[in-house]
Amino acid sequence: MNYVGIDIGSTASKVVTRGNCQMQFVLPTGWSSKETCKIIKERLQESGIDVLADSTKVVATGYGRVAVDFADYVITEITCHGRGGREIAGENCGIIDVGGQDTKVILVERGMVKDFLMNDKCSAGTGKFLEIMANRLGVTLQELFEMAESGTVLPISSLCTVFAESEVINYIGEGHKREDIAAGVVDSVAAKVCQLAQRKELPDKVILTGGISNSTYFTRILSEKIGRTVDPTEDGRYAGALGAALLAEEKSRKKR
Repeated sequence: MNYVGIDIGSTASKVVTRGNCQMQFVLPTGWSSKETCKIIKERLQESGIDVLADSTKVVATGYGRVAVDFADYVITEITCHGRGGREIAGENCGIIDVGGQDTKVILVERGMVKDFLMNDKCSAGTGKFLEIMANRLGVTLQELFEMAESGTVLPISSLCTVFAESEVINYIGEGHKREDIAAGVVDSVAAKVCQLAQRKELPDKVILTGGISNSTYFTRILSEKIGRTVDPTEDGRYAGALGAALLAEEKSRKKR
């Protein structure tokens, strides 16, 4: 048997497989989730996984989950991220997921999702905000963090991405160092994530998931703002897909 978890995010699509064939990969979602699903299906086929076979069970989650027309089950992001976070951090943990479109705080207690919170439909405080600002500064996301680490924070007060970008443009025009602007950008995102996280009572164990989950710099800044250690995770961007694959396996075994 093969169990496949597919997390179609607004920016990136993640795939995790368990069972006879174990692998994971990520690719850009692009403009069409349908097209992305076709590429995923072909890539799995190349690795010997036929998503239409009875011996394969697929769970889809994420922003574009309904586009996975070959999925056996479609499950919400909260449930899949909660299951994936539990696998990474244990049965009692807090999960802060900074995604491309939204940011989520999920509380897992005794292995089950106890509570959760999502930000408003706004890109400020998300990976999209970081991506936009990195593009404005002419650097990659990784380079943005590297520059920020050696910079001094320039305050970015706007709560809206459009107005915040205008602040960044003004800073650039005034001749401020890119390192200082980058530090201000990262600090702004961390502050917004902190505001969301502090609305819940976080447990002792808190992890960061999403595309920037392995950034020790971002987790350090976020930990300082929250007043509690937030641990980076090497494969945290796969948390939703991992949870989906685990749920595919558990549902299959329960059915049998």
